[in-house]
Amino acid sequence: MKKLLKNLGVWIIIAMVIGVIVGIIMGPEASMFKPLGDLFIQLIKMLVVPLVLVSIISGASALGETKSAGLIGGLSIAFMIVTTAISIVLALFLGELFEPGAAVNRDTVATLAEGYEVAQQSAPQSMNFWDTVIGMIPANPIQALTEGNILQIIIFGLFFGFGISALESNKRQKLTNGLNMILDALIWCIGKVMLVAPFGVFGLIADATGTFGFDILIQVANVLWIDLIAVLIIGLGLYPTCVYLFSKVKIKDYFRAMVKPQVVSFSTASSLATLPVNMNACDEMGISKQTSGFVLPLGATINMSGNAIYYALLATFFAQFYGIDLQMADYVSITIVCTLGAIGQAGVPGPTLLAAAVLAAAGIPLEGLPLFYALDRVFDMIRTTLNITGDAACAAVVDRFAQRK
Repeated sequence: MKKLLKNLGVWIIIAMVIGVIVGIIMGPEASMFKPLGDLFIQLIKMLVVPLVLVSIISGASALGETKSAGLIGGLSIAFMIVTTAISIVLALFLGELFEPGAAVNRDTVATLAEGYEVAQQSAPQSMNFWDTVIGMIPANPIQALTEGNILQIIIFGLFFGFGISALESNKRQKLTNGLNMILDALIWCIGKVMLVAPFGVFGLIADATGTFGFDILIQVANVLWIDLIAVLIIGLGLYPTCVYLFSKVKIKDYFRAMVKPQVVSFSTASSLATLPVNMNACDEMGISKQTSGFVLPLGATINMSGNAIYYALLATFFAQFYGIDLQMADYVSITIVCTLGAIGQAGVPGPTLLAAAVLAAAGIPLEGLPLFYALDRVFDMIRTTLNITGDAACAAVVDRFAQRK
């Protein structure tokens, strides 16, 4: 029992339940607790920009070293980026098709979003493809940092990280060690901020329930089944199709071998904890140890299609929730941030910061994000299962082409 009470996730769920009860009892007067949520959100915002910058640079500097792995590294990264991008596009499509955030009364949404200027948050309709591409590149990286332009920060971080990877080994090691120490310090800060998460969740849930009623929580739960649909399409459609068309692994062997790692990943919600089981599954499929030994650890670090689906659904949900019409430039920003953001995802506890970065990139307020905290463990189990399934599919495909050399 003591171990359970020390679990932050348990306290967040307790805080959400208490917030719901207080919101129902007090009604609109529960808004008196909203400053607790505002404080929590402000602390998250404080860490988003430095964390994204440092983690992207650190991840890209390590990723750039995979050129030494030659064909295996290039094919692995290409497979992961392409399948993650497809997953995001699918999630955006399903989010727009089912509109889980569109049922909230627009008058109450206006109350929550009072003072929020939609015109400043959405890209101009006149922006074309090249305007979007050029806008991704910061003319002044310092200005991008001060303005919190997440997409420009990611592009600069990737470019700078690859530059570090091109340095001589001793110079590169000093820089990467320093970056990793900064990242460790930021992760420590995140851990401390998360200690106040139950108070923030209580304040925001009490305010949301008092303002909107219990219906808002039902809407949040609706995102779960849309997420499941997307995960099933990718996990039972895209990945097996890639294995069938582009690998030597028999599709029945793939499905049979993946049962155990999928069960382990679903129960632990950890790609790294599932790594040994996934490697054993690849052995059963006949994939060479050289390939699986490289691809699976790399995939556990940067292959986050399940996470990307979740972030894309969050973006569409909150855009609908706040009545923001996403433009093509916003969809492009969401896709790029979700895809490239996965490179720096390893080692960052929980999805909060990257989810915040995705919302910020599309100009969507972060205030509603804690609504999803109580269900995050369920989402995490689902997305982790898809992630490790994609890792094995990538190993199967890469192994076929790598053996040609």
